[in-house]
Amino acid sequence: MPRRAARLVLLLAFIGLAGCATVEGPPQRQSAGQKLDPWENWNRKVFSFNEGLDEHVLKPVATAYQKVVPSFIRTAIHNFFSNAEDGWSAVNHLLQGKGQSGFEMLVRFNTNTVLGFGGLLDIASEAGLERQPEDFGQTLGRWGFGAGAYIVWPVLGPSSVRDSLALPLDRSATPAVVFKDYADELGILSVQLVDTRANLLGASRVIDDIALDKYSFVRDGYLARRRSLVYDGSPPEREAVDDADRDAPAHAEAASAASAPASAASR
Repeated sequence: MPRRAARLVLLLAFIGLAGCATVEGPPQRQSAGQKLDPWENWNRKVFSFNEGLDEHVLKPVATAYQKVVPSFIRTAIHNFFSNAEDGWSAVNHLLQGKGQSGFEMLVRFNTNTVLGFGGLLDIASEAGLERQPEDFGQTLGRWGFGAGAYIVWPVLGPSSVRDSLALPLDRSATPAVVFKDYADELGILSVQLVDTRANLLGASRVIDDIALDKYSFVRDGYLARRRSLVYDGSPPEREAVDDADRDAPAHAEAASAASAPASAASR
């Protein structure tokens, strides 16, 4: 049981980690993010917990990793994990009916796997095959599933009902699943977590500098970014009262990116 618990914590950590404040009452006009946040009081408590975890554990480890490990090694490690995600992205492109982009991602994955020594080298990008990330949460969105309520998970960070349902399949794309030995699996998951957090150090600093209410900033940025991703950057117009994009901060993409690490550090 302890092993299963540790494994679950690490698996959850890759979705993104975000990280107190109390709401004295709704403003006269709620933001789109608030309309999708019926559990805001609880979410803020979890956000605060994640922030503490990131401040005292994850961020110091990631900072040390960035300072000690040579850049070319960090790049190879990041390429390796990104290549595994590319394979899963190819599957999701195809599930969404995007035949051309799915084929391109499949070629990218095979190229880097074969010619890039298992993905350590990003040969495909040099050849002009750029990454087009997709996950199962986006696939569900393309199939017509709404985002649902906003949720902040312990360790895991910001999510939604839809993205939470997609999480088990999305996490199955990690290279750790091919290892049968628990110690090896735990080691791979730990390295992937540190790599994720290290690559988001800059984004988290942006939020620390500009956000008056960090929780709202991350929430609105996450929801706007996820909606944009579902529609490939061109979400359909709808009433402003329901539009999560219009009330999102100008730095929504940075907020969404840093939200993953804020509780472990968030993608």
